[in-house]
Amino acid sequence: MIGTRSLPADRRVPAMPNPIRPVPPPPARRARLLLPTIALTLLAACAGLAPPPMPGPGQTQAEVVARLGPPTGRYTLPAGGERLEYATGPYGRTTWMVDLDSGGRVTGSYQALTEANFAKVRDGMPRDEVLRLLGRPADRAGEYMNRQTWSWRYPTYECLWARITFEPDGRVRGGASFLPDPRCDADH
Repeated sequence: MIGTRSLPADRRVPAMPNPIRPVPPPPARRARLLLPTIALTLLAACAGLAPPPMPGPGQTQAEVVARLGPPTGRYTLPAGGERLEYATGPYGRTTWMVDLDSGGRVTGSYQALTEANFAKVRDGMPRDEVLRLLGRPADRAGEYMNRQTWSWRYPTYECLWARITFEPDGRVRGGASFLPDPRCDADH
C-alpha cells in the first residue's frame, strides 16, 4: 500500500500555515504594536483635561468669544467692566472667568472654583455678588423656610462639593460649607 509508511523526521515537509487564518505575531511584537496605541489614547485623554487657552490681557471681547465661544454668564463689575463666565457644569469642576475693562479689553482671567474663592463668601453677601465671584452653581435646591442652597463641584481629590445657603432675601446664610458630592456615592 502506498502512503501508509511515514517518512523519517529529517525528510518530512513542514506544514503550511492555514491561508484563511493569519498567524498571530509573537508576543514581543504584539507589545511593540500595542504600546504606541495605548500612549496615543492616554495622550488624547490628557489633552481633554487641559484648561482652555485663556485670552491674554489686551485682547478684545470679540477675540475672546471667537476663541472660547459664547459665555455661559455675564456679570457687571463694580468698576464698569464686565466678567464673562465659562462654566463646564453641571458636572464639570471648573468655571473660567474672563474680566474685561469698560472698553471691552481683557484685564485678566482665572479659575473661579477654588477653596480660596469659596472662603471669600461671607455671611450676608448678596446672591449677585456670589454669582459674580463663583459663577452659576451645578445644583440649586429649595430648603426649609424658603431658603435655597446652591452647590458647586470643584477640583478636589476628596470628592467634595461646596454649598452655600441663601435666605429668602437673597443673602448668604453663614458662608460656604463642604460636603461629600452625592455623585461620588457608590449607588450612583
